[in-house]
Order: sequence, then structure tokens, then C-alpha cells
Amino acid sequence: MIVVDAANVVGARADGWWRDRAGAARRLLAELAAAALSEDVVVVLEGAARAALDGTEYTGVRVVAAPGTGDDTVVEVAAAAGTDVTVVTADRELRRRVEAVGARTVGPRTLLDRLG
Repeated sequence: MIVVDAANVVGARADGWWRDRAGAARRLLAELAAAALSEDVVVVLEGAARAALDGTEYTGVRVVAAPGTGDDTVVEVAAAAGTDVTVVTADRELRRRVEAVGARTVGPRTLLDRLG
């Protein structure tokens, strides 16, 4: 399973995401769906990016709206998934927290390069 810290991955691109966080989240979700990755993909949205949850379905991608902080939700999803979980984030504290529950971590560039 891949758990994506959407805020962190979206923020890794200097494409004006800060002007439309929901739009940036939708673009990421569409890219992940189009990539048809072999792993289960869970994307955690927080704050204004939650507006991307407009009823659109993204094949092969499960979207979780964080009720509080995205980091807490990423940790909860990773812990519940058990083994063989990779969390995509550059956030050092989040990396420490998910590694403590047994997940591996990679930075946003690893995922973005895979998406093309």
C-alpha cells in the first residue's frame, strides 16, 4: 500500500498550487488514477484540499478526508494497514511517526517521477 500525504506531494511542485488547493489535489488524484499503480493507493487530504472530494471517483485510489490534521490521519491509515506500507512525504516528523508504526517512507519526488 502507498499512503500519500497529498499536501506534501502537491507542495513539492512549484505550479501555483497555493492558489487552488482543491484543484491541485484533483490533479494529483487524476494522475494517480491514470498511472494505474499496482499497489493500493490511499491519498490523505486536509484543509482546503478536502474540497476535491466532489463526488468524482478516481479508479484505484482511495481518498481519505482528514477530520483534523493530515499527519494524524496518515499515521492512522499507515498503522491500520499493517505491513508493507510506504508513506510518501518529505515531512521529517511525519516520517518518524509512520516509521514508528512500521511503515517505510519515500519523498514526493520518488512518486512524482513514477507518475512521469
